[in-house]
Amino acid sequence: MAGKPARPVNAIDQTRRMLSLVTYLKERPGARIADVARAFGISEEELVSDLDVLPMCGTSFRGGDLLDIDTDGERIWWHNAAALGAEAAEPLRLAADEATALLVAARAVATLPGLRESDRQALLRATAKVEAAAGEAAGASSRLSVTFESEGGVFADVDRAISERRRLWIRYYSPARDELTEREIDPIRLVSVGHTYVEAWCRRSEARRTFRLDRVAEIKILDAPAAPPETELRDLSEGLVQPAAEDPEVVVEVGPGGRWVAEYYPHDSAEELPDGGLRITLRTPDPASLRRLALRLGRDGRIVSPPELADSARRAAREALAAYDGIEAAEAAGAAPADGPPGAGPEDRPACPVPAGGHHDGRE
Repeated sequence: MAGKPARPVNAIDQTRRMLSLVTYLKERPGARIADVARAFGISEEELVSDLDVLPMCGTSFRGGDLLDIDTDGERIWWHNAAALGAEAAEPLRLAADEATALLVAARAVATLPGLRESDRQALLRATAKVEAAAGEAAGASSRLSVTFESEGGVFADVDRAISERRRLWIRYYSPARDELTEREIDPIRLVSVGHTYVEAWCRRSEARRTFRLDRVAEIKILDAPAAPPETELRDLSEGLVQPAAEDPEVVVEVGPGGRWVAEYYPHDSAEELPDGGLRITLRTPDPASLRRLALRLGRDGRIVSPPELADSARRAAREALAAYDGIEAAEAAGAAPADGPPGAGPEDRPACPVPAGGHHDGRE
């Protein structure tokens, strides 16, 4: 069995996975490699690669403080789990800013709609203990509050619909088409890959689709039972977006400030450029969706090919700039813009990058 990943690994996702892996292995001495890989949705080669890194992690570099984890090729053994347990750990001391952040977050989560009452009460009890332990450092937290956007309520409704096996009605914003659509979906599972998504059977498309929760404008739990067709769940270890080999090829050049694109977008290659940037080659069934990426990059990047997509991105940028110039001219003349915010098209909306291949994987 190889000790290296079988495919490129997103560093952010790998870090999240390894943090969860520590807790998982501590609770399961002698866990089988095959079972752990299946639980985390990764290959056995990727799991072994993580296990090669974990022994370099710990509370310090002193003897006994690093994770003593190894494998015999079939099972995983953690030899010093007790040394890193609560009974051996130093007492937790929170700084004032840490206590404030923790308490504000805990109180905000406790107000989420749809949170199970038993979970809410457990969270409130834990919050009270932290507040008592923090003493005067907790004072500032009582003067701060956080209000969650709609995704919290959407998550609760989707979670409830999945547990009760009920259908959902949603109004959903599709950025690629710049429109709100209404549809009924049978939810299958919630997944978190950068953002939180619900994978579901869409009754409108008659196909499996993935919807980002923060793009759900309205949601209702229906009385109809959810009955998605029996389908094998996709392996998401390579990320939510998995372009196909036959998808059109797009080449993007980014400067040092745009190197993050290689972390967030599945790609075939990323070549170093003399200025510290990258020449990134990727595939997508919908190249036009990358105009949004080009606009977001600004001076930090440009589309090189295909030429028609590069020309389209330049036109979109000129139109966006012209819209802003028109508003500035109207304000200078003392007149309010008549048509609201600039840029009627989807390319002019501020947004997170739209992954290349936004439709190939059934993402809406």
